[in-house]
Amino acid sequence: MALNKRNQSKRSNILVFTEALLIAYMGYISHFILTQVGLSAQVSVEKLMINVAMLTVSILICSLSVGLYEAKLRETFRGIIRRIFVSAGLSYFLVEILSRAFFDKLVMDSYFLPAAVGSIIITLVIFRYFTHRLGLLGLGKVRIVVLGAGERASIIEKRMRRDVDRIGFELVGFIPIPGDNREDGIRKEKIIHAKVDESFLRFILENDIEEIVIACDQRRGTLPVEVLFDCRLRGIEVTELLDFMERETGQIVVNLMYPSWVIYSNGFQSQNYLRDALDYTLNVVLAFLILLFVWPFMLFTALFIYLDDGWRTGTSVFYKQERVGLNGQLFKIIKFRSMRPDAEKDGAKWASKDDDRVTRIGHFIRKYRIDELPQLLNIFKGEMAFIGPRPERPQFVEQLVREVPYYNQRHNVKPGLAGWAQLNYPYGASVEDSMEKLKFDLYYVKHQSLLLDILILIRTVEIVLFGKGR
Repeated sequence: MALNKRNQSKRSNILVFTEALLIAYMGYISHFILTQVGLSAQVSVEKLMINVAMLTVSILICSLSVGLYEAKLRETFRGIIRRIFVSAGLSYFLVEILSRAFFDKLVMDSYFLPAAVGSIIITLVIFRYFTHRLGLLGLGKVRIVVLGAGERASIIEKRMRRDVDRIGFELVGFIPIPGDNREDGIRKEKIIHAKVDESFLRFILENDIEEIVIACDQRRGTLPVEVLFDCRLRGIEVTELLDFMERETGQIVVNLMYPSWVIYSNGFQSQNYLRDALDYTLNVVLAFLILLFVWPFMLFTALFIYLDDGWRTGTSVFYKQERVGLNGQLFKIIKFRSMRPDAEKDGAKWASKDDDRVTRIGHFIRKYRIDELPQLLNIFKGEMAFIGPRPERPQFVEQLVREVPYYNQRHNVKPGLAGWAQLNYPYGASVEDSMEKLKFDLYYVKHQSLLLDILILIRTVEIVLFGKGR
């Protein structure tokens, strides 16, 4: 354990030193660029060094205060970005106040501090992306052991098979617990036959375990509460399987959910009051800006659909269909028609990957999501948002509510043009696919924020530009 702590301390020190260099360099380069474009006057080297040093030290101190250098920081990338913004914002005001109050002669021009802090934020976010997501310096990577080797524990084996899925942790192994369903349990992962009794803490310390994931099938009478209590007092993290999967995979494992976890779990209620208050305004402004750029594409799309089969069949180039929206209310979604006029002559059907009902134009506009553009009108009407779970048809919702647990909870937010589920599980044509997509939809419902919306928008633009859509 002592060796592990030394390694953690070494990694943290390397991180502090590296970020100090990045902050100082961006402070210097910001002043250099400002002088080159004529926004700032040249200052003495001593004055510049003092200002850069003040900014570097203040950001390091503020970063330390918000936990950015905590060796066991278990935070999502969005959470890390928030902490960077907080530490940089605090540093901005700290340097501004201190320099004007005590070092008036050393105050730089008005452009320096905003430019320096802005460039530092961008640099630190990019740097943390590589250290956090790609596992550089071993930051955020902890040694874990899973308590359980049955059916519940097997979700880790099934969902996180690739090395890229385990960047954030090193899985030491699975420990079988009495009551585990071993027939449907772990198949290929390492099984550790360790006794979960008074000697368990010694096993944890000897193997430098930093986190225990509870994934046993039967808890009552089998979960070693006192042993886990001792581990927690020693600073070992104890995490429930649902929380672990949510943190590492960005989804909520619906089929393993139980009522008490939902009751005590954080989230499922947006705390971003500014985002909630400006929800409709932000969506309408964004829809208007996009409409200014895409209306020519919409005009040509309508013309091509009409020339393809619209003039011959007399069918509209638009397709209106009833969908389930916020709080279960029905509304008419508007899309460019991508299927033949008789596509549902035999009733409602799930769309399939190579659906023969799709027209020649339909294949193209679906690939680049052009068929979704008329839904801007649904956004203007307040029926949809840009980001949210994709709205489903009432006929399918009735079936899914009966067969998929917690399915109705996705209607707690407005449906959207793009969603977290579409990015992570882009194809769905069955009840089983709907179950998988619901795991990501509920994650969005629980973690909805402006930052997550921006992330989804950026990744959606990438899909559209490179034609990765279905």
